[in-house]
Amino acid sequence: MARTLADKLQQLPAARRRKVEDRATELVAEEMCLRDLRKAMNRTQVEVAKVLKVGQDTVSRYEQRSDMLLSTLQGYVQAMGGELELVVTFPDRKPVKLKSLGEFGG
Repeated sequence: MARTLADKLQQLPAARRRKVEDRATELVAEEMCLRDLRKAMNRTQVEVAKVLKVGQDTVSRYEQRSDMLLSTLQGYVQAMGGELELVVTFPDRKPVKLKSLGEFGG
């Protein structure tokens, strides 16, 4: 019979189980959707829209998208005072920060 993750966690010593649960909470907190990020920065859709020179409805659509241009995402982040960084990770290598997506001038 298959065992669930909850079953496995219950078998761990209490201290280890707390450590696993605390780390899981940290990881969840590190991931936010755009709406959560905006709210964490104490910004309204109207405020972000004014900076981007678009309507509030456009900001709402940005926050609901599952796919968008990086330039759109960069503008959204900058409108809240942030900077977008792209980091590539591979197994057995240190993360690499991309400085650009292409080369100009051949």
